[in-house]
Amino acid sequence: MTSTSSLTQEILVHSYGKEARICETANTQLSLVFSQSRPMDLVELEQLLEAVGWSRRPVRRVRKALDNSLLRVGLWRHDPRIPRLVGFARCTGDGVLEATIWDVAVHPLYQGAGLGRQLMDYILEALREMGTERATLFADPGVLPFYDRLGWDLEPNGHRCGFWYSN
Repeated sequence: MTSTSSLTQEILVHSYGKEARICETANTQLSLVFSQSRPMDLVELEQLLEAVGWSRRPVRRVRKALDNSLLRVGLWRHDPRIPRLVGFARCTGDGVLEATIWDVAVHPLYQGAGLGRQLMDYILEALREMGTERATLFADPGVLPFYDRLGWDLEPNGHRCGFWYSN
């Protein structure tokens, strides 16, 4: 298993259309892939969300939420035999004026390596390509400093809300 500190030091990013592949050096052979198009395994998604401490949600409701999302992005640890979901986020909205970002999660073993920032960059780029003018997100108060460091305009009382504008 690769430690977080070595993961942080060795990540490189290469873009391939709608997928962005993130690779470590050849010594560790770790490859991570962002994708909007890969099928989402709901059991694997549930395991990721449990790993970050979220409560369980009924699978049929999660499936409906995913089906009604404007954008779904997964981050997989790529293994030719078994890809493993290590990050996720989704957006709802009209895809023109407004979008709301929900369910941003990176597995604790991969946190601190810049993947959350790259996941948010990936989502915002996809929203820009759609022509979306602004995005809102709701997050637990404990992670608001993360979004503040990314340049989000936070709700003045420091509750759960942040805003992004495409300009």
